Amino acid sequence: MKNLKYIILVFFAMCNYTNAQTTPISDSGFQWSVRAGYDMPSFKNNTPYIDYKAGPEFGTSLDYYWSWFGIGFDFDYINNGTKSTYPTANLFSSSGVPLTSFTIQEDKITRMFYGIGPNYRYLSPSKKFQTEFNTRIGLSTIKGGKVAVYETTTVPNQLLNFHAGYDLKSSLAAKAQLRFTYMFSQAFGVHAGAYYIKHFDGTELLDSTTGISTGYQKFTNSTATNNFNSLNGTFEKRSEPCNCDVSSIGVFAGVTLKLNSKPKEEECCTTCPIYALAVTARDKFTNELLANTDIAVKNLNGEVIKTGTTNSFGVVVFNDMLPNDYVIEGELYDVNMEGSTTSIGEFKPKETLQKEIIYGDRNFIITGRAFECNTTTPISGINVVLENKDLAVKKSTMTDVQGNFVLQLPATGTYQLYGRKDNYFSQIETVNGSDYNRDKNLFVKLEMCAEKVDCGKGLGLKNILFDLDKYEIKGSAKIELNRLVRFMLDNPSVKVEVGSHTDCRSSHAYNETLSQNRANASVDYVVSQGIDRSRITGKGYGETRLLNRCADGVDCSEAEHAINRRTEMKVICPE
Repeated sequence: MKNLKYIILVFFAMCNYTNAQTTPISDSGFQWSVRAGYDMPSFKNNTPYIDYKAGPEFGTSLDYYWSWFGIGFDFDYINNGTKSTYPTANLFSSSGVPLTSFTIQEDKITRMFYGIGPNYRYLSPSKKFQTEFNTRIGLSTIKGGKVAVYETTTVPNQLLNFHAGYDLKSSLAAKAQLRFTYMFSQAFGVHAGAYYIKHFDGTELLDSTTGISTGYQKFTNSTATNNFNSLNGTFEKRSEPCNCDVSSIGVFAGVTLKLNSKPKEEECCTTCPIYALAVTARDKFTNELLANTDIAVKNLNGEVIKTGTTNSFGVVVFNDMLPNDYVIEGELYDVNMEGSTTSIGEFKPKETLQKEIIYGDRNFIITGRAFECNTTTPISGINVVLENKDLAVKKSTMTDVQGNFVLQLPATGTYQLYGRKDNYFSQIETVNGSDYNRDKNLFVKLEMCAEKVDCGKGLGLKNILFDLDKYEIKGSAKIELNRLVRFMLDNPSVKVEVGSHTDCRSSHAYNETLSQNRANASVDYVVSQGIDRSRITGKGYGETRLLNRCADGVDCSEAEHAINRRTEMKVICPE
């Protein structure tokens, strides 16, 4: 059902992104759609050597809408392939005879779905764009899918891999579908979308000949030096049919025809006055148009009449307005804006009244993303913190599923930006509002990264440098060790080892002692910052864990030796 949740979230996101959140102008009537698509199945029937392939989907829908709500009927035909993945190359019998002759049967699976259920849609004021969310409950058929692999070299028709397939005639099923439609005219348009189908009865066949539903011959895996598999004489089978999960997701595109639809505005007489209000959000200092600004139109009693969010051009349009005195308020990322007002006499029939609201805050807005370091993988749900300890200022927010976050950056002062999430070791970025010009920029785009911490895996601490033959902590090293302190404060249950490494120069005993002293110095600093000594240990590895070829007697450059002189931290795995 995870995919169904994603479809619902996308539907509501698309509805909220467009103009105003008011009841749209709608038309009632029948709508007929035909489509073709690509279906990706999931047959969780415990058949380790059988794959089920994506295949074509064809369908049709007949819907009737009263306004934003309707009812519809769907029919879908789906064809998925099967593929045996049982290894037949370099296969030997248990007595060592090579098996070279096989008979393979791979039947396709066909599914048909018939369902009925409610529709929900958002229709743009122009009626060109339509977003629909359809839910269906009904019956389905599932047929085919038999897979059989026989070898005929030693034993005639010895069964190696088998699944009996399906023959279901009335399986209860449900479907959720998200569809986006663009109408070229009142009657004809195109659409695209995605769906999720769940079959609640996925019972397999019991094969009358073999007496099993599925099974396969076990074999002994090949070794590193001998690339072959040998049958061990055991046939793993399941004699009871499994009512296993059957579902699929898919994408599609097609055409839509609207039948005998009648737009509501045509029901009004030609002399009916039409009023509209357009609100533009703009920055006071840069004159920049502001998208994603929340707008509310209130009457003089403070009651909310309309709400909406500005589009990428910084504009939201409210249709079907009644001429009146209104107060227009705006908010961008929790900061209130300088509003505006309307009077009843400003509204003109068949014209759109233009108003502006202004963002006058002198602070910057950080729009950033959080990634796993050295990758493009976003980190969702990480708590991003902006902090200035001297000014006792601390702000935080959580990233969304794409790793995006938004924070207010004061125009002056130096701040640290870092992330907090279990098992993540965050970089600490320094941000100074004085480095930017508020008269030229409102938004500051930043990226921050954090490393995924796995116990026992070493993570390099940068700039932990020592003078030759010394082990005193330098100022540049404290910045990186403070990052380790922050990680341990955010993860109070973890224990950490700080490991120090040297290059191969000097004796083994000297390097071991020097590296242990350096590791101890790093530990002492972390403890001095408030970390309990029982949670952190230091280990000097000397030259025992070189990262390159530069061992004793090997001629290496200074840069190659520098690679081995490093300090690492790793989380100690629980016993």
